[in-house]
Amino acid sequence: MMVFHDLSERERQVLSIIIQAFVMNAAPVGSRYIAKNYNLGLSDATIRNVMADLEDEGYISQPHTSAGRVPTDKGYRYYVDLIMRVQRIDEEEKKRIDRDFKLLNYDPKDSADVLQAAAKVLGGISRQLSVVISPRLSNAVFELLDMVLLSSSRIMVVLSIQSLFVRTIVMELDLEVSRQQLENVIELLNQRLSGLTLSEIRNSISRRLADCDKDRALLNMIVRSADNLFDDSPVLERLYIAGAEHIVNQPEFDQPQKVRDLVCMIEDKNRMAELLEKDGGVTPVISSGLDVSISIGRENSASTAEDFTVVTTPYYVGNTIGRLGVLGPKRMDYERVVRLVNYMADRLSHSLS
Repeated sequence: MMVFHDLSERERQVLSIIIQAFVMNAAPVGSRYIAKNYNLGLSDATIRNVMADLEDEGYISQPHTSAGRVPTDKGYRYYVDLIMRVQRIDEEEKKRIDRDFKLLNYDPKDSADVLQAAAKVLGGISRQLSVVISPRLSNAVFELLDMVLLSSSRIMVVLSIQSLFVRTIVMELDLEVSRQQLENVIELLNQRLSGLTLSEIRNSISRRLADCDKDRALLNMIVRSADNLFDDSPVLERLYIAGAEHIVNQPEFDQPQKVRDLVCMIEDKNRMAELLEKDGGVTPVISSGLDVSISIGRENSASTAEDFTVVTTPYYVGNTIGRLGVLGPKRMDYERVVRLVNYMADRLSHSLS
């Protein structure tokens, strides 16, 4: 955890200006630029002294031989925690998000379509890489099961889980079953299991079906397969990413190696999920009053993400929780990104409930 020294009001002003100017121009910020463009009532020399103090404390640094300064991870963290104030999202931005959703023409009854659409809209409007993770379904409520007979020894199991979530699993059987046997088992499973969470089903299915003698061979196979049938969807099925075409146009990616690093990070879906789902070292944004977390640079668990900021927030579907967020250069408009991520989470929660 970073240790901050109390900054004077003058130091806070200059640090805030350096961050805002660097976000806007992607160029080091000098004292002359601040004196010329911001009415602080301070001379160029005074601003230089303030910047020197900020540099000594580790909030800004001087890249190469430039006369200007850029924010450090510590400077961004101080700004996010103690300076920035996030305003409510304005109506114009809401309308743009809603319009972008409609243009995608997604199926509102298909959770995968909804989550992919959310990732595309968030990536497009934030101009960053957006990531949406569907909820872990262990605590989701099982609603309905159906089975489709593909052949005499092969079935497709379709699980309807909490709201729009559906899982489809193809099972190879070591016995032959008839359509009537399948109907009997479907009815029994729906009677005994509907309304339970997936976790409850995994832990108790054997006991709940112990007194059933009819179609026992098929039921035993269902019980043996319960850990797979009623488990969380794997990460690879739960992750939706969009916006790579926007982020690579930013100045930070003018070097091929940076682009390669980004591509490798996107392809490592387990690592991407970890970046969004981790629950340590990143405090919620106190100044925003919102349940949004920001990890900056080396605060990220992956070494490949040391040049990035990750902004995340939860969304809710019944009693399950998913996460969405954006990943972009540390040089991002933090207030706007927090507003967008928070609004998208609210909209996604509403769409899926």
